Amino acid sequence: MPGYINPKAEFVMGDVRDRSTWQKALKDIDAIYHFAAYQDYLTDFSTFFHVNTVSTALLYEILINNRMGSKIRKVIVAASQAVMGEGRYLCPVCFEKDKNFLYPQIRLDDQLSRGDWNHRCPKCNTVLKWMPSDESVISPCNPYAISKYSQEQIALQLGNRYRIPSTVMRYSIVQGARQSFYNAYSGALRIFSLSLLLGRQPTIFEDGKQIRDFVNIKDVVKANLMVLENSDADYQVFNVGGGKAWTVMDFYSTLQQIVGRQAEPIMSGYYRYGDTRHIFSDIKKLNALGWEPIHGIDESIKDYWEYINGRQDMDEILEYAEKHMKKLQVIRKIRSYDSSETVLGRSGPVG
Repeated sequence: MPGYINPKAEFVMGDVRDRSTWQKALKDIDAIYHFAAYQDYLTDFSTFFHVNTVSTALLYEILINNRMGSKIRKVIVAASQAVMGEGRYLCPVCFEKDKNFLYPQIRLDDQLSRGDWNHRCPKCNTVLKWMPSDESVISPCNPYAISKYSQEQIALQLGNRYRIPSTVMRYSIVQGARQSFYNAYSGALRIFSLSLLLGRQPTIFEDGKQIRDFVNIKDVVKANLMVLENSDADYQVFNVGGGKAWTVMDFYSTLQQIVGRQAEPIMSGYYRYGDTRHIFSDIKKLNALGWEPIHGIDESIKDYWEYINGRQDMDEILEYAEKHMKKLQVIRKIRSYDSSETVLGRSGPVG
């Protein structure tokens, strides 16, 4: 067993879709954190719902049918920022007149293949301005996001109906040591760090100006423990984010400075089909319970860099993720590309 795991912890090998596994794991338990999930760019759509949705429904089914609900202090379900889809925007021109926020749908390949990255106003065609998205924003745009939203509804509705205190945590991009090497979907920290470690040029998709929201795993743990003890969190959804908006290029620039390595990124009109343009979580609701993120980007990078140094087979891992996404036609390239349009940006958070 790894040294970072408490020796008193019991390990149960099983599948969250299996009833007997749940029943064994739930014996003498009074608090449940459901973190298991299926996440990737894969096109086996049914698996997202079989793992993420069915497992959550099965958990509540067992609690209710076995009359265990009264013994459970709380069920905490891991949701995702992906539930908010492309998030909230406004038109800098039209908003002064109509005061309407806009919630654009996923960008389709016809747009992206032209190198047109931004959402535009349906009335005046002005490039939209991104806004922080709070928990009321619900616009899941892919199978993973839809399955995570269904998890939210199962936890909130069944929890409330049968009075099993339940809380949903919508995580932004969680970073830190021991982050998976193999998840082709997981993002910038893994890809950029492995590239620099191996002396390669990382590929930055689109124009590098995409807004992202990163949160340190230590802050996530703190948030998870806090809602367990706070009854005000019962039957509620909370965004769990880092509180600062970063462009992808800014993040890469900062990572290079911290690890002391440099490599000019490849920016040749590549994009990942299914990515959001901008997404940033409003965390005021969780702040109101007394939580705030205190472990920043620098710490996340340092911890992960220390973790990957000395590991074996890093080259194979990076190649696997790249080949995997290309095989699925997730990584694509615009029909024509002018390298003079490459923008390197500045280093630091936005706002």
